Amino acid sequence: MRYAKIRKMDISNGPGVRVSIFMQGCAFHCPNCFNPETHDFQGGNEFNEQTIQKVLFLAESDNIVGLSILGGEPMHPANIEGTCALSKAFKEKYPAKSIWSWTGYQYEDLKDKEVLQYIDVLVDGLYKDELHDFRLKWRGSSNQRVIDVAASLKENKIVLFTE
Repeated sequence: MRYAKIRKMDISNGPGVRVSIFMQGCAFHCPNCFNPETHDFQGGNEFNEQTIQKVLFLAESDNIVGLSILGGEPMHPANIEGTCALSKAFKEKYPAKSIWSWTGYQYEDLKDKEVLQYIDVLVDGLYKDELHDFRLKWRGSSNQRVIDVAASLKENKIVLFTE
C-alpha cells in the first residue's frame, strides 16, 4: 500500500484544522477528478508503521480536531487494510478527535467492514462531473452523501451528518 501525501494542517477537508492523508491508488478514474495524480497504485510513498506514527505525531496539537483520509481511494481492497490500521490507531490515541473519509464506494458496500468502526463521517459515492455543484459542503457532486457512520450503524440505515 502507498500514500500520495500528508497535509499537517488542512482546513478544506472536513471541519476545523485537520491532518489529512491522501492514499495512493484508485480504480474509479472519475472524469475531472480533483486528484488524478493519486490514481496510480505504484506512485507516491510506501505506507507503513512509520507513516501511522507520523500522522499520530502531527495530530498531537490541541489545534488539530481530526484526521481526514482521502485519495486516491482509501477503501479500495489494496488500501483498506492500511486505512483501517491508521483509523484504529488514531481513535485509540485520540478518541475525542474525529475521522472523516471520502470514498467512491457506497456505504452499503462498506458497512460490514471493520474500518467503519473507527470512522465518524464517510463521504460516499463516485464524483460525477455532471452533478458537480460548488455550493455543496464536503462533497463535489450531489449524488455523494455525507454520512454519520456511528448513527447509521446503530440505526441500521443511512443517517446523514448534520453540523
